[in-house]
Amino acid sequence: MTTIEEILEVERLEENIFRGIATETMLPRTFGGQVAGQALVAAVRTVDPRFMVHSLHGYFLRPGNPTMPIVYLVDRIRDGRSFVTRRVSAVQDGQAIFTMSASFQVEDEGIEHQDEMPVVPPPDTLPFASDSDDPEIAWLAQEWSDWDIRMVGHGEVDRRRGAAAQQQAWFRSRKTLPDDPVFHVCALAYMSDMTLIGSAMTPHPGVEINGASLDHALWFLRPFRADEWLLYDQTSPSAGFGRALAQGRIFDRKGNLVAAVVQEGLTRFLRTT
Repeated sequence: MTTIEEILEVERLEENIFRGIATETMLPRTFGGQVAGQALVAAVRTVDPRFMVHSLHGYFLRPGNPTMPIVYLVDRIRDGRSFVTRRVSAVQDGQAIFTMSASFQVEDEGIEHQDEMPVVPPPDTLPFASDSDDPEIAWLAQEWSDWDIRMVGHGEVDRRRGAAAQQQAWFRSRKTLPDDPVFHVCALAYMSDMTLIGSAMTPHPGVEINGASLDHALWFLRPFRADEWLLYDQTSPSAGFGRALAQGRIFDRKGNLVAAVVQEGLTRFLRTT
């Protein structure tokens, strides 16, 4: 499979135009995390290194062709003293398949607090995804073979009171990644689409749907490494009208809340005709 380093090494074609490679995949369309991760790399390449990305908001407009490279067009919306804004359009065959706004900020100081990390089994006590009896979980290990993914068992999930749907997973890169903090941010943008909308299906076992990411928002809250264990605590507070809302909190092994994610996805009943 294509490595995360290869996926995130976008090529600069012009000052504000970049191209990301097509990657080997078993998916019928381009993985949403790939488009988001490459788009973020393109945006980063146009920003002074003093500014660190703190959020992105993206919309998936059309299914991407996984056999074709993607061209990224970057608009330099704002260059301020404290904040920088970029807008990126991902294009295939002359049509936008994804659009994203990303915001960057210089280092600053202010109030501090965070949620507590859920109490779940440590990752090294959980089975490899490849050893799971659930074919969907075992498939994760094939599609993302460079990543060690450990799903928390349904009976071991630290349940939030009143949560309608919830699941938890540990993940990390199997190999050591470059030390550049920006690389880890972009790698997390890639992996943040992994399993998230699946949290909406936990109360509906066996139901077949046509699923796809519709939009995706991600906030980077604290420093982290994507080659060290991260806990992805996922909930789905609502589903209806063929769509589901999913939320995620990402913690490092020490309990620091390093990122937050919100996504809406298509969860339409699978049509047989």
